[in-house]
Amino acid sequence: MKREQGLPAMAVAGFTLLELMVTIIILCVLLGLAIPAFSRWIPNYRLRGASRDIYSNFQLAKMTAVRERARCGVMFDVANGRYRLVSSGPNRTFESNATTVSGDDVILKTVDFAEYGSGVGFGHGSATAGVGGAGFDNNVTFDEDGILFDSRGLVFKPSGAAGADGYVYLQNNRNNAYAVGVWSSGVVVMRRFISGSTWQQ
Repeated sequence: MKREQGLPAMAVAGFTLLELMVTIIILCVLLGLAIPAFSRWIPNYRLRGASRDIYSNFQLAKMTAVRERARCGVMFDVANGRYRLVSSGPNRTFESNATTVSGDDVILKTVDFAEYGSGVGFGHGSATAGVGGAGFDNNVTFDEDGILFDSRGLVFKPSGAAGADGYVYLQNNRNNAYAVGVWSSGVVVMRRFISGSTWQQ
């Protein structure tokens, strides 16, 4: 049919083997360049995701406490690399601690850092000082390893005593770090480690 239209026999559409090989080689080179960049990006992405989840769960605990006119807390189990969002249950009295849920308290959510991958867990990475220049005695600076919100959105210690500002520090396997904190007024903040003792909001 091509000959009948006056076209040479070689004008049939398609790829030659040489064209296909060149395309595959170019794709392999591009993939080889992309994999190292992707492997650097993934741990930071996972760390940022874990930090944002803590930020969101602090906000969720605060909103749950206000909505249910009860107490709701976030408890950090440092030894097991996880944290829990716990509501005070029907009696509206918070009875749990960092490792044990007691009384009629209800676990709303449990987050295990191992599920994020890339070595995400408690830690301050290569930071030399915490937010505000404080030293690192612990990767969770909340008293009693947790924080509690009341029906007005104010902050308390899990034991019920008046609370103070605190932060939880997270790191990945590349020593990058984030800090997520709650001020005594109930404001939730998140900061990213830049260098030395500098944390950026």
